[in-house]
Parts: sequence; C-alpha cells; structure tokens
Amino acid sequence: MTLALLWPWGLGLIASLFAESLLRPAPAAAWQRPASTLAVHVGTWSLAFGGLVLILQRPWFALMLFVALQLVVVQSSNAKSRTLREPFICQDFEYFLDAIRHPRLYVPFFGIGLAIGATLAGLAAIIGFLLIEPSLLTRHGGEVFLSRSALIIVASILLLRVSLRRLPACSLDPAVDTHRLGLFSALWAYGLLMRRPLAEFASPYAPAPETLKDQPSLPHLVVVQSESFFDPRPWHGQLRDDLLPNLDALRDEALLQGRLRVPAWGANTVRTEAAVLTGLDQQSLGIHRFNPYHQLAERPVPSLAAELKRLGYRTVCVHPYAASFYQRDRVMPRLGFDEFIDIQAFERSDYCGQYIGDLAVADKVGSLLADTDNKPLFVFVISMENHGPLQLDQWAADQPKDALAPGAPPLPDDDGELASYLAHLQNADRMAGRLRQQLATSTRQGLLCWYGDHVPIMPNAYEHHGEPDGDTPYWLWSSRGRRNTTQTSKSLGAEQLSQRIWQAVIEQAQGADDGCNQEHRERA
Repeated sequence: MTLALLWPWGLGLIASLFAESLLRPAPAAAWQRPASTLAVHVGTWSLAFGGLVLILQRPWFALMLFVALQLVVVQSSNAKSRTLREPFICQDFEYFLDAIRHPRLYVPFFGIGLAIGATLAGLAAIIGFLLIEPSLLTRHGGEVFLSRSALIIVASILLLRVSLRRLPACSLDPAVDTHRLGLFSALWAYGLLMRRPLAEFASPYAPAPETLKDQPSLPHLVVVQSESFFDPRPWHGQLRDDLLPNLDALRDEALLQGRLRVPAWGANTVRTEAAVLTGLDQQSLGIHRFNPYHQLAERPVPSLAAELKRLGYRTVCVHPYAASFYQRDRVMPRLGFDEFIDIQAFERSDYCGQYIGDLAVADKVGSLLADTDNKPLFVFVISMENHGPLQLDQWAADQPKDALAPGAPPLPDDDGELASYLAHLQNADRMAGRLRQQLATSTRQGLLCWYGDHVPIMPNAYEHHGEPDGDTPYWLWSSRGRRNTTQTSKSLGAEQLSQRIWQAVIEQAQGADDGCNQEHRERA
C-alpha cells in the first residue's frame, strides 16, 4: 500500500507546485524562497492528501480533487489581481460561500463560462474516479489503510508546526507576501495572524463639550458612501463639463473638499466603510484591515455613530441590500446605530438596473429627515446602484447617451461598462441634489458628507483610457453655508475624514467659524 500512496503523493506535490506557478503575478520560484515556505507547501499538500485519502479511500481521486480546488483558488486569485490589484488572501475563502448566496456580485468576475465548465468537469471527474479507482480500504483492509493514512496526517501536522514557526514576517501587502512566501505559506501566515484580536486603541475623536448634549443647535448629519463613485471627467477627458451639476454645486459650496485616499480599489467596500465609521487607520487594524467587520462584529469600538449617540443623536444606517452581507446586521448595532434599514424597506419599483436606485434611497433619507421628533439625526448611507458587474447591467442601454462632450467620438462598442457607469452616475448626482435640498429646507441645520468607497471595476474602459489612481472625491457641505470666502481643500485618508466630520458637527453646534478650529484640529 505504501507505493499506492507514494506515487500519487509525489506527483501531487509536483502538480501543486505547477498550479502555484500559474498565479499572476507569479510567486518566486520554490527554490528562491526561504526553506520554511517550501516545508509549509509540502506539509499543506501532505495534510490535505492524507485527509482526502482517509475520506475518499482513493489516492488518485484525492490528488485530482486537491489540485482542482487549488486551481479554483489560483483562478480566483488571478481574477482578483486583474480586477482589484490584489491576490487571493486567507480572508477571501468566505467569499466562496458569499458567491453562492450572492452570485451576481462574484461569479461574473471569475468568469461565468469558466465557473459552469469547472463545475461540470468536477462532477464528471468525481463520478469517474468513484467508478474506476478501487478503494484502498477494500484492497488492503481497514487496519493497514487507517495506519498509513494516519501516519501521513500526523507527519504533516508535525512538519507544519515546525515550519510555520519559521516563516518570515508578513508585510501585510498581499502582493508582496504572496510573491515572497508562495501561495500556501501566505495563506497560512494571514490565517494565523487573523486569530489575534484587534488591539486596544484610544478614541480618535476629540471629546465634545457636555453642554452640547441634546441641544437644538446640533445639526442633522447625512453621510453618503456612494458605491464605486469617482469623478471620471479628469480621467476620461471627453465627458461633458456639466455631467454632475449637483455634485459640482456641493463641491463649490463645501466647507471642506478634496481627494480621499481609500484603502480599497474596485471592491472591498467595508475597508473604506470601517475607516470612516471608526476613524481607525490601517496600522491600527493590522491584519484585520482586509475585512475589519470580522472583529467589529464581536466587540464594540469607538465610532462616529457612538459619539453622536452620546450627544443625543438618533443614528440610522441605510443600506439597500441584504442586512447580513458582511455581517452588517451584527456590526452596525455594535458601532452605535439605533436602526438599520436594509433592502426589505424598499419595493421592486425602487430598482434601477441591478440594484435599488439612488433616488429611492434619497427619498428614504428624506422621510427620516421629515420625522419631527426634535432629535438630531445621523444617517449613514451605503448606496448600491452603481455596484458592478456593470457589464450585466441592461438598464443603461435605454438611457440617453448625453454624457459625452460635443464633438467627442462615441464610446467603443466594448465600452458598455463605462456607458452603464455614467448613466448610474447621473442618478448619484440627482441623489446628491435631492439630499442637499432636503437638508436646506429642514427646520434644523444640516451637514452633508459625500464620498466614494472605491473606483469602479471597468477593465475594458481602463484598457482604452488607463487606470485611475484609486483616490475618490469627498465633499463636506453645510446648510448654513460657508462663512469664510476661501474654501478649504485637503487630501485626507478615509479615517481622517471621520474625524473631520465629527469636528464639523461640534463646530456647527457651537456656532464656530466654518474654518478648522485649531484646538480641535490638533486633538483630532
């Protein structure tokens, strides 16, 4: 039986190294990496092989199944690198389950044809191996089969325990770590780091004067995290100057505006979302920067909503999608939100394309602002209308093509993503105008902050026009107007925007100048 296991084990090891070499960008060759990373690769393959043999009783079937699953991870990593500029990491395993729950959000980026083909090929292979390859248990008896399988598993565990302790430290740059450590070692390293809880940290928000609590001078606050929002006019160069009139008006009247450095590119909304809601930077989050909500679902942390709640605010999160996605139904209450309004609060008629439209969300916020309970209101909006995959969006095909500047050449035939994006972007602009009007006519003064969580995924458009740098715009506007004639323009990190929003609330409630108060600036 030893030879019956040795041949598939050895060939499987070679096949797993070959599958790893298909990663793009490619990792360093196995012989160019630290010895501990090769030991981790051998231990991982051996542990999986031993476990699968124990379950399936067929070593060649175990080899095929493991390499097939590894190729799925490799293909997923290549698709992610191509669209998000980041390889597959340990935290991404949960997205396989999300792909089953929300296939529209994930499968198109993997490749619908490839996903169907891989599934059918996998089913055919499983049936074939079960019928053709004989069971080791039947051929060699239970005692020999179990002892050999257990020996492989125990040896693999011992090898992993020794080699994992000797892995080089991670940089927490996924591309660098995957190249330097290889696929298996990088996955193990990130997985082990994930077991560490989020470190304790001091609140990033300056203390508010006790005299402000429940005061009528506290403004309503609406913060809009606009899905995949950025200003495409400087990037494209041939779009109408007046493409976004309402957002341009917000920018021109804003207390503060500028470029926002977001910790996400193309997806991973919660990275930007968590930074704005908590004021935590990447250094403070450590390994949890890749999906902060795993930790925030388990423990309360200082947050913008919690600070506002202490001042007497009613705090509401509006997200027109499934509340359980990214565990927001657990995270938002821990962050201090009194109410979470999800997709169940909307009607089928509220859809615009693939998702609930921005104008329907604006109307929902307007109904909250119209509620006269004499309490200041904080509404945090996570929009969905402009979420990809844009190539599947048929709504924009019937919309007027009025985004291009006069005399500009038409969009290429394969640039449907950009056409869809521009059509939905104009609805985002209308949403901004509607919110601005609602706050301007409210009996309580108001603040409106607007920013993008990340740039959109538009590979065809980027092939024609180049990739944007990844920053998104932000604007912080007050219904009181701007007292200073000179507008403040500043590039901020997403976590810094959280502190500036808090500062603006305090200053507006105190009737301070719209410019930055030096004391609050230093403390924030």
